[in-house]
Amino acid sequence: MEETLPGGGVLWGNATSVLSTMTTTGTSEELLADGDFPDETSRFSRPLLTFAAIATITIMITGIVGNLLTILALLRCPKVRNVAAAFIISLCIADCLFCIIVLPFNAIRFIDGTWSFGETLCTLITFMQYGSVGVSLLCITMISINRYIMIAHYSIYPKVYKTSWIMVMIISCWLFSYGFQLPTLFGVWGKFGYNHQLGTCSILPDAEGRSSKTTMFIVAFLIPCIIIVVCYSRIFCVVHKSDKRMKNHSKSQNNIPNNLRSAADPASPLSAGSTGSPANNNSISYTASSSAVKVAGARSANDTREAKARRNEWRITKMVLAIFLSFVMCYLPITISKIVDKNVSVPVLHIIGYIMLYLSACINPIIYVIMNKQYRQAYKTVIFCKPSRLLGFTHGGSSVGDSPHPQHLVAIQDS
Repeated sequence: MEETLPGGGVLWGNATSVLSTMTTTGTSEELLADGDFPDETSRFSRPLLTFAAIATITIMITGIVGNLLTILALLRCPKVRNVAAAFIISLCIADCLFCIIVLPFNAIRFIDGTWSFGETLCTLITFMQYGSVGVSLLCITMISINRYIMIAHYSIYPKVYKTSWIMVMIISCWLFSYGFQLPTLFGVWGKFGYNHQLGTCSILPDAEGRSSKTTMFIVAFLIPCIIIVVCYSRIFCVVHKSDKRMKNHSKSQNNIPNNLRSAADPASPLSAGSTGSPANNNSISYTASSSAVKVAGARSANDTREAKARRNEWRITKMVLAIFLSFVMCYLPITISKIVDKNVSVPVLHIIGYIMLYLSACINPIIYVIMNKQYRQAYKTVIFCKPSRLLGFTHGGSSVGDSPHPQHLVAIQDS
């Protein structure tokens, strides 16, 4: 809604709520016309803005390359393609959109010292920013729930993580995240616009003073974080109990004498119940020994596959935890700076907060490379154009061997 000023200018109907949040630094007494944005170099020094622009461009390029490479690697390489990878691809798409759509405008904002793209783009870019961030956190939450169900409630895992349900979960993350922004986009519950106090596009109070920021923080950030913390607390509790139980079992087995252990072993070729002639005994002994060797070999191969699967699952679980912790650490500085320095009296604090916020869109591929050997191999496959098959996602918890049952989670902490 617009009103025409006597001088011919255009004043937005909700400008009153914007002006009420401004400081008395020279612009708070003015009525700003549509598209008229102040020069922020009065508060943010030119070297500081230049540093912010260079850092933003670097993060943008790294994020685009890293996330696209991760998507290709997960799609092409069977060894890393599982249920968790489906959510990681969704996470990478959200981060990639953030780098492609949001970061270029913010880099130019730092270079120009002001927002020079008008109210419409300011609204749309902010909508995309909050939406992609929400998708990222919800995908991390879904992966954490996936890890928890796989380890603590494996009996229901195959029923929950079918292809159709996985797609529903991913689509729900996107619909909820962007759907939650629609009231603000249409100015019903706060509005997207340029915050003249902070010098950035953000969520502003609407004409009636309402804002979705508090509810968004609780629903889209605080609750997912609580769910992730609860899931990982349960995961580590289950793993600890399983490890303790297996150690006690190993100690009890070590207390049994070797001769009694052999006699009690049903696979032992010389059991106490063997009767008959020496020739028959030798034949039975030879047959039993051969069978025992085959059984032992099959059991050893199966144990090796299970151990490999357990190590892979534990690597993925720790990797997702690292992604969540990095997400929180990247968003803490900007949150703290807006709380403790509302009047932007320490500009460098806000610039660091913005850079850390942008860093969250490119840091995940770095975590994949550092923490997972299979992801490193998948990246090499894509970079060096090695042949690989395009297959569907495995429905089990792991892409290597069978998924570990929670009763067999022994020694996964050693990997």
